[in-house]
Amino acid sequence: MKYYIVCLIVLSIAACNNTTKKLPYYDTPDFTPKWELPKDKAFHQIRPFKLINQENKIFTEKDLEGKICVIDFFFTSCPGICPKMTTKMAEIQQEFNSDDEILLISHSVTPDKDSVPVLRRYALHKKVNFNRWKLLTGDKKEIYDLGRRFYFVEEDEGVKKGNDVFLHTENFILIDKQRHIRGIYNGLDLNSTQNLISDIKILKAE
Repeated sequence: MKYYIVCLIVLSIAACNNTTKKLPYYDTPDFTPKWELPKDKAFHQIRPFKLINQENKIFTEKDLEGKICVIDFFFTSCPGICPKMTTKMAEIQQEFNSDDEILLISHSVTPDKDSVPVLRRYALHKKVNFNRWKLLTGDKKEIYDLGRRFYFVEEDEGVKKGNDVFLHTENFILIDKQRHIRGIYNGLDLNSTQNLISDIKILKAE
């Protein structure tokens, strides 16, 4: 009888380990999960955009093709949450440093101050791998529109804010190779960051 129970436990554990976790899709600011893409209409997707990276190169949605991306919003002179988020991004970079499928993208929310030379100095100081991690500047309206209307990065549940309202958030957003949102994570929480790393690996296996 004991042998039978032990066998059942072992089989149950094996079954759990063989179960592939699936990540939901998100298309609203309240992050209500959708488990299947609708076949009758286009699903929410990060729109086309045009910004500039720390190497003074144009960066657009085409640079996201075939990439699993982690997105955040920061500014180089931030004394509060940004340095902590940058440290977490560095940990993610280290985890996937040789993986060409993974791209980290940090948008400056003070693009008037974070010029290309400023971003480059910041990137070098933080030991950013330029192939793996892009720091973006450009038109403020473009960045804020992307953050609020497409990445839903502030979790405002539809509350509209103008560009004069400062965009500041500790959230990381995970998007897949089709520019669909697949997760939101607190960049200041250790467990949340580990969940993000695990979820990236799940997307790689899709």
